[in-house]
Amino acid sequence: MTNEQDTDRGLNHVASIAGLIGVVATIVAGSAIWLVLTEPVTIVNAVDTGEISPVVRQLAEVIYATMARVLDYL
Repeated sequence: MTNEQDTDRGLNHVASIAGLIGVVATIVAGSAIWLVLTEPVTIVNAVDTGEISPVVRQLAEVIYATMARVLDYL
């Protein structure tokens, strides 16, 4: 392999990882917004008490439910 091919391969990996990070960030952001709109009491309690685990648990449930619906659709 030439140096140019190694550079292209490296750039392809970086672009793939950046795209994957972008997709994951979009999913987490969308789920967080959905959680704020549908479970505001959980968010307020978490902010009030400083306990973040209920928010993380709810966020994981929202992401899981969304992925399950997407996979059912496919």
